[in-house]
Amino acid sequence: MKYIALEEAFSIPDLDRQPFARSDSRRVRRLVEDWSRKLPDFTEFRLPEMDAAGIDIQVLSLTIPGLQADIDPAAARDEATLANDYLARVVTEHPDRFRGFAALPMQDPAAAVAELERAVRQLNMCGALVNDHLQGHYLDEPRYDELWSALEELAVPLYLHPGAPPADHWKVLDGRPELYGSTWSWAAETGGHALRVIFGGVFDRHPEATLILGHMGEFLPFMRSRLDSRYLTLDPESPLRRMPSAYIGSNLVITTSGVFSPAALTGAVLEIGADAIMFSVDYPYESSHDAVAGFERTTLSDTDRHKIAHGNAERILKL
Repeated sequence: MKYIALEEAFSIPDLDRQPFARSDSRRVRRLVEDWSRKLPDFTEFRLPEMDAAGIDIQVLSLTIPGLQADIDPAAARDEATLANDYLARVVTEHPDRFRGFAALPMQDPAAAVAELERAVRQLNMCGALVNDHLQGHYLDEPRYDELWSALEELAVPLYLHPGAPPADHWKVLDGRPELYGSTWSWAAETGGHALRVIFGGVFDRHPEATLILGHMGEFLPFMRSRLDSRYLTLDPESPLRRMPSAYIGSNLVITTSGVFSPAALTGAVLEIGADAIMFSVDYPYESSHDAVAGFERTTLSDTDRHKIAHGNAERILKL
């Protein structure tokens, strides 16, 4: 089976903002040390793990918080150029193993559009990845309509990933730090952001746009019927052209990153269809071996397995 993995992180020493919280836990420190070794590496750890697990291609993206930390527009523009040029060189050195998602300077929407166009047309990138909101600004805002138009014109997807610095204080997290981050809150935040895009009518205005969500869709595939039933109780100022569920599985597609349960994948296929799901790992934060082993335990048809493992990525990313 050919495997293409879409949510695979890297870092650049010049842009290392140390996304990991300090901890007194020896176990956590060991994990952070392992991630810190693997993120900037491409040949010593990354390619051997890919080979051992049977992963053919990683689509690389700048690790959290990317360019969504508290930096000004001019710095964000410069850092986007640096990051994307760096990634393009890595892909050029290993053209059969790596592809790339561009980092965008979302602080300046016009510059984000220009950088997306440069990254796709000149650097041969597959699309872009952003880490959730920008200091409380979300992708349904009018300021980003030009970006959605560019994504349509270029026919490339936008991957919406968690990991921006928090914009809100959630009291539900108080005293329960276990719930913050990849355990729960990032999925809730990013899934909520995607719902803003849907309910904000972005896909009505930009019907050819594609948004990718990781982690089995940040809960959303399993909420489709609930979203529809509750939408029927509302009287929105700007009604959607379709029911909310219709956008999940068409404009909004998902990856399996970090969720390696065969049952969850089967449920997602039943909800949104195999054409809307792509294999991913979330390297180095997750194990490539666990990702492949979980996928191979599924009871899906061979046709659906090939779609999810590589075929959908080849189609959507034009690989």
